[in-house]
Amino acid sequence: MDLYGYETGFDMFSIMFFIVFALIVGTIIINAIKGISEWSNNNKQPILDINCKVVSKRISVSHTNSHTDSSGVHHGSSSHTSYYVTFEFESKDRTEFRVNGKEYGMIAEGDYGKLKFQGTRFLEFNRI
Repeated sequence: MDLYGYETGFDMFSIMFFIVFALIVGTIIINAIKGISEWSNNNKQPILDINCKVVSKRISVSHTNSHTDSSGVHHGSSSHTSYYVTFEFESKDRTEFRVNGKEYGMIAEGDYGKLKFQGTRFLEFNRI
């Protein structure tokens, strides 16, 4: 107990709660700023239409943690799939773009075509 009869542990809990809350809010704000900055930067870039070859494809699946409570009841889970395609230009430079599932399914490794993109934003790929 402190001078006024309050538990000091409660004060420590309040401080820790505030710190964790501030970290979560700070992370959300930083990620929002990064997203807006990338979007703005992409909008300033020219739209390029370049011959290239598809050299690889990959999928990244992220899962949310699910848990089972003490009574054995399972509390949901979810996953998110991201699709990526790597293109090689005539200069032998390579770049990877995130694409949607439909585009991913229509593109095959070894395809030649025209890639249209703006900064880090994939726009389309058309086979030649």
